Amino acid sequence: MQHNDFTTTIQVTETPGQVFNAVNNVRGWWSEEVRGSTAQLNDEFLYHYKDVHICKLKLTEVIPGKKVVWLVLDNSFNFIQNPEEWKNTRIIFEIAAKDGGTELRFTHQGLVPQDECYNICRDAWTNYIRSSLYQLITTGKGQPNPKEGGFNSELLKKWNIQES
Repeated sequence: MQHNDFTTTIQVTETPGQVFNAVNNVRGWWSEEVRGSTAQLNDEFLYHYKDVHICKLKLTEVIPGKKVVWLVLDNSFNFIQNPEEWKNTRIIFEIAAKDGGTELRFTHQGLVPQDECYNICRDAWTNYIRSSLYQLITTGKGQPNPKEGGFNSELLKKWNIQES
């Protein structure tokens, strides 16, 4: 069986624990515009990018130093025919000691070449993982999307996220 899910891998000299902590620091590498908790099993959070993309994610697997899995509970894109294309897909971070350092394997299970957003999403994930998350791990500073003030009470209520 052939798997076409988007996958990319990075290798760093830092420990699996350091990589795990960086992955869970979602605001440090993906977006400062994240609402909710992003580190513990069953945490739910909301990602928002302008009026282009919003999604609600849940941590369904958290194994310190080894693995983090997010389930996309809901999703809305404004640039493709099916705005819910990511819904029920899984975003997987697998962490393993390798060659005196650590390998991080990122897979967006369900993001496949047949998807309308595949090329754009593949390019975005490649940048976030291979550049921003890599920099957060290796230098302590990533390049997340900046905070834009896009969350308001109506949006949080619609997506069932508690204000913090």
